[in-house]
Amino acid sequence: MFLLSHATAIVAPTNLAKPVQYGLQMLVRDMEKVFGQKPQVNAGTSEWTIELRYASEEECSSLEEEAFRLHFQMGDGNSVMTIVGRDDLGLVYGMLHISKKYLEIDPFWFWAEIPVSRKEAVWIPAEEQESARPAVRYRGWFVNDEVCLIGWRKEYPPTEEIWFPVFETLLRCGGNMVIPGTDLPRSGIHHQLAHDMGLWVTHHHAEPLGAEMFLRAYPGVTPSYAQHPELFERLWREAIEKQKDEKIIWVLSFRGQGDAPFWSMDPVFDTPEKRGAMISKVVWRQYELIKEYVKHPVCCIALYGEISELYSGGYLDLPPDVIKVWADNGYGKMVSRRQGNENFRISSLPELSDSGKHGIYYHITFHDLQASNHFTMSPYSPQLMKQEIAAAFQAKANTYLLLNSGNIRQHLYTLDIVSEIWCFGTIDLEKQLCSYLRRFFSSHHQEMQELYERYFQSAIAYGKEEDEKAGEEFYHHPARKIISHWLTGKVDQTNEQLIWATGNVSFADQVRWYQQKCAAGSRRWSRLKKRGQEVMELLSEEDKIRFYDQFLFAIELHDTGCRGAVNLCQAYFAFKEEKYPLAFVHASQAHWDYREGLEALTRSEHGKWKNFYRLDVLTNIKSTVDNVDTLRRFIRMFGDSPDFFLWYKQYLMPETEKYIYLENTHRAVLEDDELARMLKKKFAADGKLPETGEAFK
Repeated sequence: MFLLSHATAIVAPTNLAKPVQYGLQMLVRDMEKVFGQKPQVNAGTSEWTIELRYASEEECSSLEEEAFRLHFQMGDGNSVMTIVGRDDLGLVYGMLHISKKYLEIDPFWFWAEIPVSRKEAVWIPAEEQESARPAVRYRGWFVNDEVCLIGWRKEYPPTEEIWFPVFETLLRCGGNMVIPGTDLPRSGIHHQLAHDMGLWVTHHHAEPLGAEMFLRAYPGVTPSYAQHPELFERLWREAIEKQKDEKIIWVLSFRGQGDAPFWSMDPVFDTPEKRGAMISKVVWRQYELIKEYVKHPVCCIALYGEISELYSGGYLDLPPDVIKVWADNGYGKMVSRRQGNENFRISSLPELSDSGKHGIYYHITFHDLQASNHFTMSPYSPQLMKQEIAAAFQAKANTYLLLNSGNIRQHLYTLDIVSEIWCFGTIDLEKQLCSYLRRFFSSHHQEMQELYERYFQSAIAYGKEEDEKAGEEFYHHPARKIISHWLTGKVDQTNEQLIWATGNVSFADQVRWYQQKCAAGSRRWSRLKKRGQEVMELLSEEDKIRFYDQFLFAIELHDTGCRGAVNLCQAYFAFKEEKYPLAFVHASQAHWDYREGLEALTRSEHGKWKNFYRLDVLTNIKSTVDNVDTLRRFIRMFGDSPDFFLWYKQYLMPETEKYIYLENTHRAVLEDDELARMLKKKFAADGKLPETGEAFK
């Protein structure tokens, strides 16, 4: 047995590469947490020594890229555990293997604030170990829609303080690839830090080769490759020259500015043949430029949106060694994504006869201004996730797996699932959930397992397909569209922006559909919230905080969102029947419900998480709260205006005062909240409203 303790010395080569320096920094910090004291590094050997070294030429023949081997040389008074790395990442993974398996440092320790168990020493079996070959060659995260990470601190773009935990966690999960953020200023540290930590860096499909957006570089110039090929190629060359010595997975693509089809700004390309020919021409030109600078480049192309359709139609000609990356629809199903009201659900997997290398881009978080999940766990089940990734692997799309990871903190459970799949090729979901809960919580694991399983059963099914489940954006984007349509006087017209969900029916039927869906969801989420609160009371104080942040927080966003949406719809129908005071009460209740969602964000901003939800501009709960506030003010114009005393007089003033009060002493205008609460109590007493915490029926 090899003894690991604070007295174990570490010997590393001089002039360590930056990725290994960062890996060593993590190992030293982990040992200090566990043993209470930092180990000595390059201060000489001791009775027990960890040695870091790169594999010899002979050893490289038996080690895969990014692999490591643990070798032991045991002796009296001088025992050595050697971490032999095939390359920089091999050494990094070797050190993190020690941290995870023997020091018991959880990959998500930072995001879930998992406590570290202090130990005097750890014994490691002195038996040679070698890392297993991962199921996926290139595997990592797209840190996308990362508004929480951006808004967490005042500095913009985010600093190393923000990005380091992201990349560290990815490495601890066995990942080796990242898109570090979405359209961030090039002055930021994100790209360089990812490279310095040993990760392969790849690009957003709207930013081919990682080049500057055309309209940023050339404002006012038409972004047409047909008209200005030399300007596009100048940007591409600049990007290639800057990154040619780094580990880059080059994204070849041609989309329009702002992540839209290029023909939206160049309408001459009005047929699939013309569009496919232009994309093929651009991709081949990008490929040729890269080959001028890089000997053996790794390239990929995202078959996303319209490019997938062109490829499936046979309109694209691509270089044969480019990895073709297929995407799910944002809801976990490997079919084409919904675009507005169009939802063709075309298979997004290669045919078995499709040659070359393939991979997938998969969402566990998404933002589509319709029904996606951003702050909450994916609403579709882990079983669907496992099924779809397995189908992709069966179709040989297993060279590359890019996972949309969002803001990390809210998606640890699903991140853990996919990290196990990309390492081992499959997963036992029940076993994984048991393990996950035991890592995060000290007790009551069976009760929590039942809650997690009920979470995915509680999600609103807005469509007939198994993946058509609603995340928390469903309670906000459609709600704001309903309010806008209502207040701009279009209630006699179908809301085109809701047809994707409701079908082409009248606006009143659209509101009724939305109300029914959210009412059914409210019943399930409120029951789950109640049970979750009961379980939370059984936990230790430390576990309570973690359980709230990792589970109950999401339930509250679903629960408050459902109730708010239902009361918004009730307000509409009361208004439609000219029951304006009742509509005002329902709108006020919706305002209070949605405001509870804001309070959930605040409760989860304790300690180091202060201001984590400051930049909520995607789900944008505050915007919904403000919209509903505007709505109830609007409703109050109908019957309580212009004096804003009439409803008080009609419904609340004692009968003995109604006809004899003096206006100069009884004209104080009640605030909306106060008036709404008084009217709610009055209507409930009269049997017009039930006294219940549920959404009003």
